[in-house]
Amino acid sequence: MKHLKLLLLALLITLGATTAEAKPEKPKRLYMFGFAASFKDSTIYITDIQDVTGGWIDSKTKFLIDREQYSEQMRTYLAEKANQPGRVCVVFFATKKKKSEKQYVKLMKKYKTGYDIQYVSISQFKFDPVDYSQQPEEQANVGKDKKDKKSKKDKKADKPKKR
Repeated sequence: MKHLKLLLLALLITLGATTAEAKPEKPKRLYMFGFAASFKDSTIYITDIQDVTGGWIDSKTKFLIDREQYSEQMRTYLAEKANQPGRVCVVFFATKKKKSEKQYVKLMKKYKTGYDIQYVSISQFKFDPVDYSQQPEEQANVGKDKKDKKSKKDKKADKPKKR
């Protein structure tokens, strides 16, 4: 149980990182699966590896853009359909199916003993792609403002010197 708490804490900290200056790459075909746990019991939920076309990846950090929305999809499913509110949900993804399968096997090895694993099939729950291109203008242009605004020092350097 201690390992589960530490893993979830580390994942939450990682998920809290922002992608303020990086550009999104074009939508990609992703292979993802969800993992959900609670601090109240030892039951974990894990989805099948799913082929999601149209996922956006940050070019700088290689993180899934709007990953919290994918986690929210799973959280909503568990709360409404499986009557399991308050679960901490995490989404694992990769652009290659083999890499996603490797992540899946590694995670399953960690939780094979001591936990009640509940599998969620694709027929029960499927991730819907989040369309990043339809995000508000200010979010889609993240990072452009910093490039456009020069510091006072840079502006002085651009001005021709008087002789």
